[in-house]
Amino acid sequence: MTTLPPPATELSADEARRLALRAQGFLGAPDRRAGVRGVLRHLGAVQLDTISVLARSHELIPYARLGAVGRRRVEDAYWKDTHAFEYWSHAACILPIEEWPHFAFRRRAYRNRPHWNHHLPDGDYDRVVKQLRAEGPLTATDLGGAKRTSEWWDWSGTKVAVERALMYGEVVCVERRGWKRVYDLAERAVPAALLHDDLDDTECLRRLVRLAGQSLGVGTRADIADYHRLKAEQVDAVIADSGLVPVTVQGWGRPAWADPAALKTTPRGRHRTTLLSPFDSLVWERARTERIFGFTHRLEAYVPKQKRVHGYFAMPVLAGGRLVGRVDPAREGRTLVARQVTLDGPKAAPAVAQALVEAASWVDCTDVRVERVDAPDLREPLTAELTRLLA
Repeated sequence: MTTLPPPATELSADEARRLALRAQGFLGAPDRRAGVRGVLRHLGAVQLDTISVLARSHELIPYARLGAVGRRRVEDAYWKDTHAFEYWSHAACILPIEEWPHFAFRRRAYRNRPHWNHHLPDGDYDRVVKQLRAEGPLTATDLGGAKRTSEWWDWSGTKVAVERALMYGEVVCVERRGWKRVYDLAERAVPAALLHDDLDDTECLRRLVRLAGQSLGVGTRADIADYHRLKAEQVDAVIADSGLVPVTVQGWGRPAWADPAALKTTPRGRHRTTLLSPFDSLVWERARTERIFGFTHRLEAYVPKQKRVHGYFAMPVLAGGRLVGRVDPAREGRTLVARQVTLDGPKAAPAVAQALVEAASWVDCTDVRVERVDAPDLREPLTAELTRLLA
């Protein structure tokens, strides 16, 4: 482990929270001119997920920061003109295309797993690459079928091959069509100046650690490692040379690092009030969310229904730089249904109502209906505020 200099800056917990909010695009005026592409580059990664309630998570991310951006505009911003690619980062993520060279370390790691080869029928890999070269871009269905059986995990040899080629970097996902990946050869999809694996692991890791620190504002080693799912020892090897500076944060009880540019100005400006996707990078890491916001966040979509506490797709509500409640949403026609609402006291009712009404308008709903409020005495102030906003 590299010996680090002693921290030069001490931050209060509140200062760290505000640095994190600004770094994530929730404090200050949004950059509407840069738009969705600006959000992607600012965050460095936008997570994808199959669940769609109000919208899919990669749509909810720019909405939370910019407001009611047209959903077609969101997709176009990601995929048109090769501005992004999909790869394994924090999870399956949309990434800025200029970061392609910095994931060379991960592509190499995947290629150096020869034990994978026995899972792939002979010839399937070469056949898929040859077909993409002749006919691409194509989905797995176009290539010959994604499933061997009806079981969701039972991929065909074709699907295994094309996903292997994606991990190796020979193939790239150029868009999602009906939620299916559309594959093409990297040599066609990635700009020539970026299409290389020339950077060694150290340079790749140094870049991703620096980007994670910038996107977080301030974070512990675990926070920084989690952003692009690096190993702790990978972070340790490069953090001293990453450009991030060591700081201490009151109450954190562990070393932290900050973006030096973020420390030069005090975070100020208007706080965004919004529903957050459970897959939003502001709340990716549960321990960090609890440390910064005192808020326990858990996606319960994969929890048996009878064991759920807050609901299937409970979305944290951000207001005034705090997480003030949760909403488990659904849609019935043109009504946004709040199946379950949790409020952090009566003062949260106006903010939660505002977030619900704005989200309803974005997804073309004209009404909001509240089914359950965890604290019954808070139902009346919430519904009264909704009535006022919808009038």
